[in-house]
Parts: sequence; structure tokens; C-alpha cells
Amino acid sequence: MFFLDVNNNKLLNRIFLNIYFTLAPQFYIMSSFGFLKYFVPQDRKFFPLFDKAVTNLHECGQAIYQLVICEKSERPRWFRKIEQLEHVGDEITHEIFLELGRNFITPFDREDIHRLVTSFDDVVDFIHGSAKRMELYKIEEYDSDMIKLSELIQQSTQELKSAVLELKNMDRMRDITASLVRINSIENHADDIFDHAVAGLFANEKDAIKIIMKKEILHGLETATDKCEDAANVIESIIIKMA
Repeated sequence: MFFLDVNNNKLLNRIFLNIYFTLAPQFYIMSSFGFLKYFVPQDRKFFPLFDKAVTNLHECGQAIYQLVICEKSERPRWFRKIEQLEHVGDEITHEIFLELGRNFITPFDREDIHRLVTSFDDVVDFIHGSAKRMELYKIEEYDSDMIKLSELIQQSTQELKSAVLELKNMDRMRDITASLVRINSIENHADDIFDHAVAGLFANEKDAIKIIMKKEILHGLETATDKCEDAANVIESIIIKMA
């Protein structure tokens, strides 16, 4: 066994202290940054994912509108585009939920993040479901009510995108609030269109099968605007808590 005398101990202590005061600040800085990354996950993890999710959502809103106004020969391309965007949306949603499990600190309440991302997913699902019914039911002509509702979906998803992209800064609360108000107005307009469209179907369409098919499509489109409003309500809750 190796024993140190007093002089050797003093020498070793001096060497240790020199090394400590030389390297300790560097280790402190490195460990601090390593520690802080768990307290600022939103800058590098969550907000980029929110942006991806809402951008995909808006692209889906644009696609449904293009589907109902395009030439018949172009419809298959938009059907496939919407299907692709639905798959991308599912992947982004799954990725965000994984980050919720990995990170202790989140930019806002975990429940709000879950509700927000779920509402995004719901919007895309109802857009995809409506497009799928259009394809499966072999709807030849998209009537004016389907076109109007699809246009409102496009507008609503644009407002959602504008609001979510501002969440990372929270210094343009007025712009965020204005987008949320417009989403609510769009949803009310969509309700009116849907009610009048269904009433028109019952009054003018004699084929019960066509009534059922068109009503399902109209309901899916209108519900997509409802889900946009749900997302807007979550954002409103977030900004109230952050104010």
C-alpha cells in the first residue's frame, strides 16, 4: 500500500486546488448549460413542432378547397395529397406526445398542449374524412355549399396558423386575439351554411341515398370548422394563463 507523508499531502492538495480553480469554472458552465436545457425545451423542441403541426393543418385546409374547385381530372391528386397530409399530421402529433413524456418543463400546461395538438389532429381527420367520402361516394359535382364550407376551412386554418406562429413570442397578443375572434366568426358562418344546406337537401332532393351522402360530407366539413374553434379556445386559455 502507498502512504503519503504530510509534505506530500500538502503538495498534492496544492496541485488539486490549482487544477480545481482552473477547471471548475469550465465544468460549471458546461454543466449549467446541460442542466438548463431541461428548463427551456420550448425553444428547441415544442414550438418548432407546433409550427410544423399548424403548417401541415393549413396545407390540409388549402388542399380541401383546391379539391372542390379543381377540374375533375385533378381530383385524384388532391385526394392523395390530403391523405398524405393526414399521415404527416399523425406523425407530428405522435412526436409532440413523445416530447411531453421526455421533458419535465413545457412552454405551457401539459394539458393545454395535449388539447391543442389533439384539436389540430381532429381538424385534419375531419378534412380527410370528408375528402374520402367525396371519393368513395363518387360525387360528380360539388355544390356551392361544399365549396363555401371548404373555403371557410381554408380561412380558419390560416387564422390558426397565424395565431400559433405568434405563441412563441407572446408580444403580439392583439394579433393572436384578433385571429381567434375571426375563427369564432367563421365557425358561426359555417353553422349557418350547413343548416341552410341541409334544409335545401330535404326540400329539393328526392333521392334519399343522395341526401345521406351529401349530408355526411357537409357535416364533416362543418365539424372541421368546429374543431378549429376548439383549437382557438385552447389558445385563448393559454394566452390568458400567460398574460
